[in-house]
Amino acid sequence: MSAKFIKIDELKDKSKKINSKSQIFESFKKVKKFSMKWESYFNVYEKIFEKFKGQKITFVEVGVSAGGSLQMWRDFFGDNARIIGIDLNPEAKILEQDGFEIFIGNQSDPKFWKKFYNKIGMIDILLDDGGHKNIQQINTVHNSIENINDGGLIVVEDTHTSYLKEFKNPSYFSFINFCNKIIENIHRRCGRVNKKINSYSKKVHSLSFYESIVVFNIDSEKCFESSVVTNKDTFDAKTEERDSEYFSKTKKFIQKKFIFVEKFKFFRKILSLIFNKNPFFNIYEKIKILKIFKELN
Repeated sequence: MSAKFIKIDELKDKSKKINSKSQIFESFKKVKKFSMKWESYFNVYEKIFEKFKGQKITFVEVGVSAGGSLQMWRDFFGDNARIIGIDLNPEAKILEQDGFEIFIGNQSDPKFWKKFYNKIGMIDILLDDGGHKNIQQINTVHNSIENINDGGLIVVEDTHTSYLKEFKNPSYFSFINFCNKIIENIHRRCGRVNKKINSYSKKVHSLSFYESIVVFNIDSEKCFESSVVTNKDTFDAKTEERDSEYFSKTKKFIQKKFIFVEKFKFFRKILSLIFNKNPFFNIYEKIKILKIFKELN
């Protein structure tokens, strides 16, 4: 399935897919300079950016092209927002005539990002609409994560490139696979995982996945190591069940018929070994899961 380019005046009924109250889409339609976005983005923008409208924020966009998107952001966020553009093409400097701050640099280069944040300071929103290569998307996030204010966002667009051959994907080094590793880092905050907390664990409260967009929700205050909280002094373990229905019934049958099993620690260990660590049961479960996974292919 190849992508189709549609002009605004050709949308007609199809435009109903975009929220009719989308103020960002209205801004997109009125700007004078060229801009290009996927239809589905506008509903996402409305959801994630609404709280920043009219606020005194610093918004940075990587990949400014002809400048239409910068105009769109200015119209949507309002005059209180500081709008900054980053591009590899030196000709993008001409957009400073429209009142935008423009920085020329390579988003794959950590030195550029260090120099950029040393000059600009902390920001609230980083939107990556740059080159879309793995090295570009990953370096942009990695070198920005410490420079986003709490409550801020890193928004990476066009993440469908993680599945396109022209971008050397899908691969172990794809941006989406990088995001999967961040998910693991978020889970490190759970005391039971028992793995070292790092900068991602301390800064990224959550990740939001949309079609072709990944949002990093930054909030260090919410990124604390989590402990179990109880509301009573005792725990009724009889109400907890992790085994599959078939094996649960089998185990309970044995426990009922052979009461001595529960009386002796040795037999309890044998029972646990049979039902929880038996390779046959693990294979059984994996086959069931594999059937579900195949439906996703």
